[in-house]
Amino acid sequence: MIQDLNKAFESRIRLGIMSVLVVNDWVEFKYLKEYLDATDGNLSSHLSSLEKLDYIEVRKEFVGKRPKTSYRVTLVGRSEFEKHLNALEQLLKNRK
Repeated sequence: MIQDLNKAFESRIRLGIMSVLVVNDWVEFKYLKEYLDATDGNLSSHLSSLEKLDYIEVRKEFVGKRPKTSYRVTLVGRSEFEKHLNALEQLLKNRK
């Protein structure tokens, strides 16, 4: 049960990132930053960690002359996040 929790999702920011991405397709960096009330550096660090684990993928493009970075959850990321949520649910059910 507790051993089934994924350390990659212990951070409030990472939990928030994954929560947003599993219910949306592509989400822009700017939206994540505002929604999670995170600094550029802090958010970038967490996004990079999740990307290294192959839990999210990144799309970089230009709109006019401005860069736009978006993220979405991968199949692996979705599966691992669902396992994490299930482990949390089991912990809550068994705390009686």
